[in-house]
Amino acid sequence: MAEITASLVKELREKTSAGMMDCKKALTENNGDIEAAADWLRTKGLSKAAKKSDRVAAEGLVAVASNGTTAVAVEVNAETDFVARNDLFQALARNAAQAGLNNDSIEGVQAAISDEITNLIANIGENMVARRFARHTVSQGVVASYVHNAIAPGLGRIAVLVAVESAGDADALNEMGRKIAMHVAATQPLSLSTEDLDPEAVERERAILTEKAREEGKPEAMLAKIVEGQVAKFQREVVLLKQPFVMNPDQTVEQLIEETAKTLGTPVKVTAFTRLALGEGVEKKVDDFAAEVASMMGQG
Repeated sequence: MAEITASLVKELREKTSAGMMDCKKALTENNGDIEAAADWLRTKGLSKAAKKSDRVAAEGLVAVASNGTTAVAVEVNAETDFVARNDLFQALARNAAQAGLNNDSIEGVQAAISDEITNLIANIGENMVARRFARHTVSQGVVASYVHNAIAPGLGRIAVLVAVESAGDADALNEMGRKIAMHVAATQPLSLSTEDLDPEAVERERAILTEKAREEGKPEAMLAKIVEGQVAKFQREVVLLKQPFVMNPDQTVEQLIEETAKTLGTPVKVTAFTRLALGEGVEKKVDDFAAEVASMMGQG
């Protein structure tokens, strides 16, 4: 009986993209013969993953997990929306989020679910990938989470995390944090504070507003003052703390936090937030059947 070494298992895994335990079993069943083991995996349908890896995976789920002072959101993609309703895929997304509580990078999450995701690709027949990861931790307080239009607890297409530092009552802090997370899901702020706003985004907006003011015939001597006022308005629109709170537009998010601090009798500070929306940044292939037919017929 040939010795099944770690290097043999690694070689077979790289060749087939099958799970580690499946590779070890295949080698054991085939006396360490790489080619025979690869064929064995194919007959079992366990090497399909390699053939799926170049397909665009832009559907799937965003999953959240929390232990109170730490919360994570992980985007797990598949090729079709149908897969998001599959129990096994939902379990994979939940496991990815749980893995995120013990890892500080997407690579750590990917490694933790590597075998599970490879086996599921073989089982379902679609490419899948854990693509993005967000993790927030507070020393004291809560990290609140919200999943928009959840299809199951902690699973949906948009997830938001809000980190709240405070010594106040955890339930009250979580309630406020969840409301702010719902606000973030709806308004998509670009930054937490004015200081955090990307300078390039501000300069781009300033350039656009300056050119627009010129086209409207505003006096050149007044342009700087006019534009700075509009830039300030832009910042209020895209900075979380300065935005009118969606549940009470008469107060800003910053004022909501101050009001909560006053009620709890202790300082409250939102230190970070993340909004993950499914498929953001993925280039999706758009099939235009009519255009393709017209082209084939010499009409396009």
